[in-house]
Amino acid sequence: MITRVQLEIFEGPLDLLLHLIKKNELSITDIPIATITEQYLSTLELMQGLNLDVAGEFLVMAATLIHIKSRMLLPPGEDEDEEEEEGDPREELIRRLLEYQRFKEAAEELERRELLSRDVFVRRSEAPEEAETVGFESLSLFDLLSALRHVLERFPEESIHEVTLDTISVREKMSFLLDELRRRGKVIFQSLFETATSRLEVVVTFLAMLELVKIRAIRVWQEERIGPVVIELAAAIGDIQDRIVKEEIEGEDRGA
Repeated sequence: MITRVQLEIFEGPLDLLLHLIKKNELSITDIPIATITEQYLSTLELMQGLNLDVAGEFLVMAATLIHIKSRMLLPPGEDEDEEEEEGDPREELIRRLLEYQRFKEAAEELERRELLSRDVFVRRSEAPEEAETVGFESLSLFDLLSALRHVLERFPEESIHEVTLDTISVREKMSFLLDELRRRGKVIFQSLFETATSRLEVVVTFLAMLELVKIRAIRVWQEERIGPVVIELAAAIGDIQDRIVKEEIEGEDRGA
């Protein structure tokens, strides 16, 4: 049985490009298109290999990157006018990325503000006591895919002819993850795969984690940019079980 995970809450192709630019510590205005195209296609291949529901816009962006790459590698034709010869094929993509980044940063800033402070102005008689907080950064799907790639490197490639139908299911792995989090409070991403014996088990565990993220049962974050990826419960177990049942019912209705 093939499990296809639809990720409405995750990002699109521009987010993936921004992730790759940030990961490689590059400048948006001077993108090494060959490197970014290679990494973009590699990530897209991993997403499709995991049976993630890749929207058509990802494929459109892949075609765009390949087209830009080919224009930059080939010498301009003699019939092209001077303006086209001098133009940077990346110009339109850079403009879209810069514009999208501005909107994304503005949206994140609004999200960080407390709703009360944003919409209501409250008169305070005393200054509130400052509580010590631990800063953390939420992770995107593409951050998780990068972490997964490092885990998969520990396992040899498996020929499709050698893969047998295992009894591992996404539903069982979801229960396993919830039991681990309830017992340990929070876990490090890599530790979830320490007992895995195959790439298939790693993939099923990862898909189970994405399903739990999708129903907002768990949160995934890291305290530092290069720090360990941490997973913890985002709701009470009883509420999570109700969400899982609801999601299964809605899934059956969509498939009917």
